[in-house]
Amino acid sequence: MFEASQDSNADDEHDPEGSTIAYERAQLTAVLAATRRRLADLDEALTRLESGAYGICERCGLPIPADRLAIRPFARTCVTCT
Repeated sequence: MFEASQDSNADDEHDPEGSTIAYERAQLTAVLAATRRRLADLDEALTRLESGAYGICERCGLPIPADRLAIRPFARTCVTCT
């Protein structure tokens, strides 16, 4: 992604045009980490679907409402147990 610019000697700390490359890199790193977490959550939801546990609250054992699953298909708990 941004590995190609890691060895660059660009002096972005004194650029009056705006944010630094380091700042933008930090933002991209955070977005990438959040995306990886979301993919892991979705993979876990698929595993629960295959095992028959999808849509069941992991705390109270009651069904998770369809509205919640429509918004957060990776939800592991009902709203009450969240």
